[in-house]
Amino acid sequence: MNTEMDTSCLPFNTTLVAEGFTPLKPGDIYPQIPGAWLLLSKSSLLVREEGQQYVLPEGVLPPWAVVAGDAQVLGLWQGRPLRVQELDPSIELPAGHRLIPFQGVDATLDLQLSTLAGLGGQILHWERRSRFCSSCAAELERISGTWGKRCPACRTEHFPHIHPCVIVLIRKGNRFLLVRNASWPAGRFSLVAGFLDFGESLEECVRREVREEAGVEVTNIRYVGSQAWPFPSQLMIGFIADHASGEPRADGIEVAETAWFTAETLPNASGGIRSISRWIMKRFGQQTYS
Repeated sequence: MNTEMDTSCLPFNTTLVAEGFTPLKPGDIYPQIPGAWLLLSKSSLLVREEGQQYVLPEGVLPPWAVVAGDAQVLGLWQGRPLRVQELDPSIELPAGHRLIPFQGVDATLDLQLSTLAGLGGQILHWERRSRFCSSCAAELERISGTWGKRCPACRTEHFPHIHPCVIVLIRKGNRFLLVRNASWPAGRFSLVAGFLDFGESLEECVRREVREEAGVEVTNIRYVGSQAWPFPSQLMIGFIADHASGEPRADGIEVAETAWFTAETLPNASGGIRSISRWIMKRFGQQTYS
């Protein structure tokens, strides 16, 4: 992947599939013909082996493909309906089929299929969690032409919840500060990140998260790009900032370790650039930003 591009080149941002994918919403008209399937098991996608490539299952679901819930049409892929559904976790795969991870350190699925799978997973997450009204508990009805829903009892309208998160690279000269999450193994580092809080601007959120997790103050905060992150439903909003004061220290709760790195000592990552965190680190290492 060309790291000189903007963040539209990252998986889960739909620019990656724009040439072959037309998004649809409930109520939209589409051809009533067999199409392709996004069959998900947690953060893995079921694919069929075709020579040296992986392709999506197509046509009528075979008897062994035990699924949960209802299928959702999320768009047209290469002119044919693309449906998403959740696989039963107890399923036994026949020869020629595999579950390939599209998220996490072991993610190997190609970027286009990863993007489609992420979008499908985000829609399933919304559908699972929007059956009932959070105001009065009545069963919700679809608002035609949108993914939103309306309560027939109290008339409250509900729309998909997308949660903004900041993620920031802290620079000091030719070094940058990374942190290790308390749940990660030794040696795995990333950028400081966190959810936007009530009453905060994005820049205020950057300052607070850096102060809380790494114990330092930052200045000269600059926006650099964003990435849809459907795990389950975030938008990662990327920044770089300059170190202003303070010595790094882990908070001991979310962060277990902090460390300074250079472009030459950047932690290794397999699978190429799949996250905005790695994208920002590589852009900094290539001295794209001044």
